[in-house]
Amino acid sequence: MTASRTIYITTFDKERLDELLGVAGAFSYRDRDDLRRLKEELTRAKVVEPKQVPPSVVTMHSRVAITVNDLEMEVTVVFPKEADADRGRISVLSAIGTALIGYAVGDEIPFQTPAGPSTLKIVKMISQPEAEGRYHV
Repeated sequence: MTASRTIYITTFDKERLDELLGVAGAFSYRDRDDLRRLKEELTRAKVVEPKQVPPSVVTMHSRVAITVNDLEMEVTVVFPKEADADRGRISVLSAIGTALIGYAVGDEIPFQTPAGPSTLKIVKMISQPEAEGRYHV
C-alpha cells in the first residue's frame, strides 16, 4: 500500500478546499466523517504551486482511470455542487474523491465505504488541468 506517501495539493486547490471545509464547519462538520477525512488529507499534504504539481498527481478536475476492488472506472474529482455520478463526476467529499485527491498514478489507496474497507488503484491519468496549462479551474 502507498497511502502513507507524500500527497500533493496545489495552492489554488488548497485554498478552495479549505474554504469548503470552513463553510461546512458552520454546519457541524465534526459529525461528518467525509469532511474529517478531507481535512486530515489536506493537513498532511505538500502544498505546491499549480505549475509545480507533477502531471501524474490527481488534482481537482482531474479525470483518472481507477480500479476499485477489481472494478474499472473513469472518474473526475469535482466540488460537491459539480458532482454527477451518471457522468463519472465524483465529489471530493465522497470516499473515493477524498481517497484520490493528491495521490498519483500507480498509487494504491485504502479507503472506507459504508460497506467496509476498500482499496483503489490509480491506473491512468486521462486529464489533469495543470498539465494542460489550466491553473484556475
